[in-house]
Amino acid sequence: MSSEFDQVIDRRASDSIKWNFYAPDVLPMWVADMDFAVPQAVQAALQQRVAHGLYGYARPSDALRQVICERLQRLYQWTVLPEALLFMPGHVVGLNVACRAIGEAGDGVLLQPPVYYPFMSAVANQQREVQFAPLARSTSGSIISFAADVDALRAAITPRTKLFLLCNPHNPAGLMYERAVLEEMAQVCLEHKIVMVADEIHCDLVLERRAHVPLATLGPEVAARSITLMAPSKTFNLAGMVCGFAIVPDEALRAQLEAAMLGLTGAVNVMGLVACEAAFLHGDEWLARLNCYLAGNRDYLVDFVTKRLPGVRTTIPAATYLAWLDFTEYALQPTPHDFLVEHAHVAANDGGP
Repeated sequence: MSSEFDQVIDRRASDSIKWNFYAPDVLPMWVADMDFAVPQAVQAALQQRVAHGLYGYARPSDALRQVICERLQRLYQWTVLPEALLFMPGHVVGLNVACRAIGEAGDGVLLQPPVYYPFMSAVANQQREVQFAPLARSTSGSIISFAADVDALRAAITPRTKLFLLCNPHNPAGLMYERAVLEEMAQVCLEHKIVMVADEIHCDLVLERRAHVPLATLGPEVAARSITLMAPSKTFNLAGMVCGFAIVPDEALRAQLEAAMLGLTGAVNVMGLVACEAAFLHGDEWLARLNCYLAGNRDYLVDFVTKRLPGVRTTIPAATYLAWLDFTEYALQPTPHDFLVEHAHVAANDGGP
């Protein structure tokens, strides 16, 4: 049966970074940017705002704040006050602001590789030191599984560790952390007075019958030391709208972030605010259909790799639309990335060190 997500939209003639970074004959699979049209309700809201004809300075409305708070309550039974929302142009900005706000140059920041590369650059940008607590990896046949290694997390901590950047769901492992695992990691951070930053931008893209668990819902003590980064961008394909927000329940911690943002980050795009509200208000049914479609894509990929690509291993992501493929046994030269671009005309992110 045909799906709205089967529609092929030519983006090469647009300003798409994804489709214009490589040569025209290369299939771009290297960036978290879907090729699906956004929900009709979002398109309609944007068209209505464009028709207004004025696009001056804007701020997040009380209505938008309320929409977000009600959504968090409905999905996660998470009570968030409107004033706890701190809007910013994207979650990568949030990672950088958090690294700037907490501690000082030379302080340590915990990461769980393999992880989204802006985590590393955010730490370096603010003259902090990366402290790796790698995910535990296991393989069974063609399947790779990742899991949190709490012992590695604890071992990586030093007296100068001030921050933990958590990716949940994890990009690129596709890992959804169970509540018990989150509680273990949070307890380690509480014991060492470490602030926790949870990048939860993929939290809506759940491919299994499981619920995402926001870090800050573990309890008031965890919430008071947490910064949660969310956005509609990955879920509803709105990355170009550069609209995101941090949820910071603790007033003092929120003030630290606001101070770190002064003079460095601009306001959220006026159209981003419109798109965010429309997506969160009217996008649930579209999102349910999307996740079913993405789960089908995942299953197709895993089946193809296990049956047709001997020697290649893959994850089975529980969330996100990202997969981790390991070509180590093929010893592709000079790197798997370069080999695939040149010979297969497929561009993927290089997962090597």
